[in-house]
Amino acid sequence: MFGKREAHLLVLNDLDEAREAVRRAVHDASPEELPGLQRALQILDEAGDGEPQELRWTRQVLTDAGVDPRTHEIAAVREVRRKLPGLSLASAADLVRRLRG
Repeated sequence: MFGKREAHLLVLNDLDEAREAVRRAVHDASPEELPGLQRALQILDEAGDGEPQELRWTRQVLTDAGVDPRTHEIAAVREVRRKLPGLSLASAADLVRRLRG
């Protein structure tokens, strides 16, 4: 029944909780603390741009390898599987296709 071995990519993302904590800190911050906390909030807002983490990971893997998933889908799938050994061909192809959008 479960004959194929496959690594599953599990991403935990607590950015919403961190963002809310920094927002509360901004509200109560002293003038000296405010610039740093505002910058931290900006970083958190940029990191949580709404794109699923597994797609960000896939995009980064392909960017680092210099592979364009739109023009070189097979190479992209191969690179994703190289970076995450055990990932099935179907799962890697799905990640690449989702990037192609």
